[in-house]
Amino acid sequence: MAFSIGIVAKPRPEVLELAAELRRWLRARKAEVLFDESTASHLARTRPATLKSLRNSDLLVTLGGDGTLLQGAGLLGGAKVPLFGVNMGYLGFLTEISRARLFPVLEDVLDGRVEIEDRMLLRVELFREDKKRLSGLVLNDAVVTKGALARMMVLDCFIDQRDVARYRADGLIVATPTGSTAYTLSAGGPIVYPTMRGMIIAPICPHTLTQRPLVVSHSSVIRLVVSPGGDNLYLTLDGQRGRPLKPNDEIVVREARRKVYLVRDPTVHFFQVLRDKLGWGG
Repeated sequence: MAFSIGIVAKPRPEVLELAAELRRWLRARKAEVLFDESTASHLARTRPATLKSLRNSDLLVTLGGDGTLLQGAGLLGGAKVPLFGVNMGYLGFLTEISRARLFPVLEDVLDGRVEIEDRMLLRVELFREDKKRLSGLVLNDAVVTKGALARMMVLDCFIDQRDVARYRADGLIVATPTGSTAYTLSAGGPIVYPTMRGMIIAPICPHTLTQRPLVVSHSSVIRLVVSPGGDNLYLTLDGQRGRPLKPNDEIVVREARRKVYLVRDPTVHFFQVLRDKLGWGG
């Protein structure tokens, strides 16, 4: 049975060189190789695959850092295609497979010996005057931030229709457990084991010491309302796409029905990644 494998690569010379090497390696094993539009544009004599064919592939390999894996997850749009993240960057929490382990782990995948871990996604929707203006899936987080010259951000937060808090801060993050080691961690949020189901609400530089990060149930529905005086705010989804906000805009966040499926290197464990890359627990 021939495999259909997509490749998304960060546009750096050494990464694109590896993408070309990986194509030769896969073709020698009779696999069909698909490149997304961005990667194909940087490789000679390469036609991009359609989005539909990428979402119908057997595996999507991302070569880069966590941002490249998030880009790949965005391309899949919740399609049940395993993501194979290879770390070519500096840190890499999602992309736990190293350059040295790329071909051995991929050989196991092609032979059917593979460990796949599912991660929850969030569905984020933006409403303005009762009309949906944006909808998307996030693996890491949805972030509301103020512009460089904006005053303090004010957001009203409701969970399951209950009034929770008025956040006065430089921004607010709603994250998945996967995203707990990303921006949320820098904002003082907790480290949550990535396969758990739940949502983290973390204010960025809150203007009161009492507003600490909050972890809520995966079944909750979070609603954020921009203060009538709020301007120059921006909503970002996984750092990949976003939209400027206006006063009275409403952002609704809930667990998505779809998930992301990550291929894991069986020689690497989450706590090992924390120790090696964050110096945690040392």
